[in-house]
Amino acid sequence: MSIAESIAPHLPYLRRYARSLTGSQQSGDNYVAAVLETLIADSDAFDRSIAPRVALYRTFTKVWNSLAVNRVSDDTRQLDKPLAERRLDSITPLPRQAFLLVSVEGFSTAEAAQVLDVTPAHVTELLQLAGAEIAEQLSADVLIIEDEPLIAMDLEALVVDIGHRVQGVARTHQEAVAEVAKKAPSLVLADIHLADGSSGLEAVNEILETISVPVIFITAFPERLLTGTKPEPVFLITKPFEPAVVKAMISQSLFFGLRSKKSGQRAA
Repeated sequence: MSIAESIAPHLPYLRRYARSLTGSQQSGDNYVAAVLETLIADSDAFDRSIAPRVALYRTFTKVWNSLAVNRVSDDTRQLDKPLAERRLDSITPLPRQAFLLVSVEGFSTAEAAQVLDVTPAHVTELLQLAGAEIAEQLSADVLIIEDEPLIAMDLEALVVDIGHRVQGVARTHQEAVAEVAKKAPSLVLADIHLADGSSGLEAVNEILETISVPVIFITAFPERLLTGTKPEPVFLITKPFEPAVVKAMISQSLFFGLRSKKSGQRAA
């Protein structure tokens, strides 16, 4: 099997990882493009002795670590950066990578160690560091846009469990817009398909015309929104979701304080 055939099923999820790691669709997709360019230029960069998915993410890590800005924090240089980028440099890169690899991408500790080229024991230490940094996050007001009552209840419980507040639950596009009109949330968790046949994407785009807020989308078909060919969600959860994934995405999106702008970052 060729490298292209081996990695094709995993590329949408590498895009998710890259976007979550950088807090930006454009930046994340640029890293994935750099990985593909690396593999085209040097096929030996792809380790065929390990599982293709692990090998792909391992190549990504090598590309990520080849850029000094991802390894070293320079306070003078940070003064010229947007807030999200300064916060990106404020957390140790390896703990953030280990956290996302295990919590969101579903790698085992041993696989994450292969991806990061460290020992499993080191990954365990990195996860503990990431957990300590996440625990320091301030409590946030979360708007849930979800039409299925049981899923909405699960999300409410998860939000509260990690120390945040549920501002409200909206089942339709109009309910979501009305909730935001009452009070601007700190974060939005949005399903793609809503009860009245409306689109969660459209609801969020309307919301982003009035406020800037980080958004996490929930969908049963993430690969449809991770093509890299148009403006797409930065933070994405797959249905059916695991509680750990939801908690990880909430923490990561709040870490960046991602602020979608009317001028560029529409949801779809």
